[in-house]
Amino acid sequence: YRVEGIIPESTAKLSDFLYKPENRVTWDKSLKVYNMVHRIDSDTIICHTITQSFAMGSISPRDFIDLVYFKRYEGNMDIISSNSVDFPAYPPSSSYVRGYNHACGYICSPLQENPAHSKLVMFIQTEMRGKLSPSIIEATMPSNLVSFILNAKDGIKALRSPAGRGYHQSGHSSFLKKK
Repeated sequence: YRVEGIIPESTAKLSDFLYKPENRVTWDKSLKVYNMVHRIDSDTIICHTITQSFAMGSISPRDFIDLVYFKRYEGNMDIISSNSVDFPAYPPSSSYVRGYNHACGYICSPLQENPAHSKLVMFIQTEMRGKLSPSIIEATMPSNLVSFILNAKDGIKALRSPAGRGYHQSGHSSFLKKK
């Protein structure tokens, strides 16, 4: 799956916002838990994620253990990539179905028409696992990805607000459609 959106923030600030787990659950409404469980180096971490249920409860919460890597490239382009890994300190739990993310990530680049804004491209290759109909996943994943872009935009806006905290819904991102 792939989604693109325009976020009214610089690439560096957007990448930091997406990469750092500290406030992720305050703006990413698809998550219950998003914790860094191990730091490998300044650009590489292992995160434990627990999702909310989806599709009015048809898809129960999943948990994931992902290796996450951040890289800044010339031209002010940042790539945040992730892939599920086995991590002995976080074995699968009977409370959640352990999902698996194949190579996934975000590409943040300055918008050519307005470098103060960023183009965010998100790629997801996930195995939800468990006993799910592929049609349920195919029906819900696109709207979840669009919600992620909208939630990221609102989360960035909330950080810039005078209070600088919390989550409020206001406005929507622009979307670029691929033909």
